[in-house]
Amino acid sequence: MAPLLQADNLTIAFGERAVVHGISFHVDAGETLGLVGESGSGKSATSLALLRLLPPGARISGSLRLAGEDLLALPEDAMRRHRGSSIAMIFQEPMTALNPVMTVGRQIAEAVLVHHPKLDRKAVKERVLAAMDEVGLPDPIRRYGDYPHQFSGGQRQRILIAMAIVNRPRLLIADEPTTALDVTIQAQILRLLDDLRRTHGLAMLFISHDLAVVAQVADRVAVMQHGHLVEQGAATELFRNPQHAYTRKLLASAPTMRTDRQQPLATLAGA
Repeated sequence: MAPLLQADNLTIAFGERAVVHGISFHVDAGETLGLVGESGSGKSATSLALLRLLPPGARISGSLRLAGEDLLALPEDAMRRHRGSSIAMIFQEPMTALNPVMTVGRQIAEAVLVHHPKLDRKAVKERVLAAMDEVGLPDPIRRYGDYPHQFSGGQRQRILIAMAIVNRPRLLIADEPTTALDVTIQAQILRLLDDLRRTHGLAMLFISHDLAVVAQVADRVAVMQHGHLVEQGAATELFRNPQHAYTRKLLASAPTMRTDRQQPLATLAGA
């Protein structure tokens, strides 16, 4: 079976400077690919390229195929129909992604109406409340009219997830979705994403600098360094037997219960 998403020789440049260098990877239907690397490695640029949301002046070459359709070749109106429908994204920081002066119910409803403008108000609200309930937001009917600042950090992230899944996308891009959360809430969000993936058969591109987080959710892992993909493989095998020196440094820089506290953690300087 062909992959749901196939990137071939993807290159991204700003002016004369390339930030992603001819990378190729795929995501199968229903699986999670973890895309990992330190800040500046090209992870987020790659995710924005999938949605064609890079800033003006960015140059993209290669191909990005979703179910065989080359996203880079689509006219803008056709691409707009994919965003939030067949491909959705969860951003890193809810307070900048959510509109602070709009109720959360209305914000999720707008995500529905963009792709289903003929739905009546009652049907839209039913979809919104169902999405809020599905992501574990308590008392959706009462909280429908609340504003983002009235929710905790973890609840705001759940609101973003509700906006992402309300139209039942085939591919979910999660860009550092737990970075701003404490460990307990982080675990809850990771569990929620995995449950949604299994329930709806979602494919997920999970982007993170944290290998420990990726280990909890990914079926396969692709490691980026300076815009290059340096290693790819099944998560269990990559964590057990990393082949590239950069991957080994990433693993060594993450503390575990067996880490010798008398020794400094490995660093990525000069990687």
